[in-house]
Amino acid sequence: MAEQEVRELNIGAYVVESTALWPVLQRVVAAAKAMSDTQGLAHFTAIVKELAHSHAPIASYQALDQDELLGINTPDDLTQAADILQKRQLQPKRVEEQNIIRFGTGGWRALIGEGFTLDNVRRLCQALANEVVRQNREPDGVVIGYDRRFLSDVSAQVAAEVFAGNNIPVKFQQGDTPTPLITYATAKEAAAYGLIFTASHNPPQWNGLKVFATDGSLPLDEETRAIENEANGLTAKEIVKVEWEIAKESGLVQEVDYTNAYVDAVEALIDLQAIRGAGLRVVLDAMHGVGQVTLDIILTEARCRVDTIHARHDPLFGGRSPAPDAQQLNQLINIVREGNYHLGLAMDGDADRIAIIDKNGTYITTNELLLLVYYYLHEIRGERGGITRNLATTHLLDRLAAHFGEPYYEVPVGFKHIAASMKAHNVLLAGESSGGLTIRGHILGKDGIFACALVVEMLARTGRSIAEMLDTIHQRIGNLVGREVNLPATPEMKMLVQRKLATVSLEEIANCPVERVSFQ
Repeated sequence: MAEQEVRELNIGAYVVESTALWPVLQRVVAAAKAMSDTQGLAHFTAIVKELAHSHAPIASYQALDQDELLGINTPDDLTQAADILQKRQLQPKRVEEQNIIRFGTGGWRALIGEGFTLDNVRRLCQALANEVVRQNREPDGVVIGYDRRFLSDVSAQVAAEVFAGNNIPVKFQQGDTPTPLITYATAKEAAAYGLIFTASHNPPQWNGLKVFATDGSLPLDEETRAIENEANGLTAKEIVKVEWEIAKESGLVQEVDYTNAYVDAVEALIDLQAIRGAGLRVVLDAMHGVGQVTLDIILTEARCRVDTIHARHDPLFGGRSPAPDAQQLNQLINIVREGNYHLGLAMDGDADRIAIIDKNGTYITTNELLLLVYYYLHEIRGERGGITRNLATTHLLDRLAAHFGEPYYEVPVGFKHIAASMKAHNVLLAGESSGGLTIRGHILGKDGIFACALVVEMLARTGRSIAEMLDTIHQRIGNLVGREVNLPATPEMKMLVQRKLATVSLEEIANCPVERVSFQ
C-alpha cells in the first residue's frame, strides 16, 4: 500500500518513478540469482544500467529539499518520502526542472526562457505529430494559432514546421487570435488537433500551449500524460521539421483566417435584432489581449456604441496579469461609473474568460454571472437543460437548476472535465467561477467573446438591470456567500494544510454545519 502512494524513490543519486522501478528490480534480482547462489543481491549500478538499457526517459533532477538526499530504509522513511514529493509539487514553478513538459488543467504553461523554450515546443509538437501518425490521421491536419505574448508567433511557426516535417497539413491562422476561435476552427475542420500558443490570464513572463481534440474539447488526463511522457523522452535527433518558407511553398502550411466564420457562428446564437433596438453603450477592457477585434465586430453590427481601453499590443500587458479580476479592473469600473455606460466588459489575455461591471460600477462576481446567464437562458429564452460546474463554483447553480426541475453536475477543476460532462449529459450551460462558460450548441470550450455578446443580449432583451435580475434570482432560491483569499505560504505550509484537512473532521465552520469536504 505504501509503495503505491510514492511516485518517486531516491536510489543513491538517482530518482526513479516507482512504476518504472519495480519491473527493473525484478529483472535485476532474477539475473543476480541466476548468476550465483546468493539471495539475489545486486548493486545500485546494476539497477541504473538496466534502466538505461530499457530506454527509460532520463531527465535532470534538482534537489529542492535537503531531505531529498536521504535514503528510504524504513516505513517511516516512506511516509517522509511522500511528504517530500508533495513539497516538490507545491514548489514555485520557477524551480521546476526546465526540460520537463507537464500539462496542467488547461494545457502546458512554463516561464519563458526556462521551461517555455523553442526546443520544448518542438519536442511537444513532435510527440503530437507522432500520435497523429499512429492514428493514421495525417490527412485531417492540425489548426494552429497564437496570441500576443512574447514568442507566441515564433512558437506557432516552429510548431507548423514540425507538423509539416511529419507530412501533416497545417491550417495556420493569420495574426494574433482568440483561443475560442481556434477551438471553433478545430471542430469546424475536424482537425486531428488544434493548437494555440497562449498562457491565458497568467503574468507576462509565462507562455504555453493549449491543445484541443477534434471536437474542440481539451484532451483528458490520460491522453495528455501519454503525450507529455513521449515528449520528455524525445531527443533533438528525433525531431523532424521543414523550414517555414519551404513548408508554405509546398502547401503543407496554408495561412487562413477563420475570423468571419467564427463571428458568423457567434452571431447565429445571439439576438442581434434585440440588441439593435436597445441603444446600449458599452466599454470594453481588452487587457491588451486578443479578443477586442472579434467582439467589436459583433457589437458594432448590433449597433452598440463600444469604447475600448487597453487595446494596443503590449506583451507586458501594461505590467499586470491579463486576468479580469476585480482588483485589476479599477479603471474600467471608474469609466463605467462616470461615463454613463450601460455595461462594462473585460476579457483575459486569450479571450476565453470574462468579467462584467454593471451600470453603477459594481463588479459582478463570476458566480453571479453564471446565475444570470442560466436564469436568462432558461426563463427568458425558454431553453431547457441542466448545468455543469466545477467544484469551486457556486452551489447556487445547483439550487437554480433544481428550482427549474433540471439536473446539475459537479466535476473537478479544469474545463476538460466540464466539456466531458457537457458531452455526456447535453447540459444547457457549463461554467466555472474563474469566468469561463459556454452553452449547448456552441463550442466545447470557454468563450469570452460569446459570453460578452450574450450578456449584452440579456440586458437588451430584458430591459432590466443586473441588480434587478439578481434580486429576482435570490428571491427564488436564497443566497450563499463565498469568498476567495490568496495567502502567502511555503510548500511546507501547504503540505501541512492538506494533511490536516484530510485528517480533521470538520463538523462546522463559524457555527455553520459542514455538509461535505471535497479534495478533487
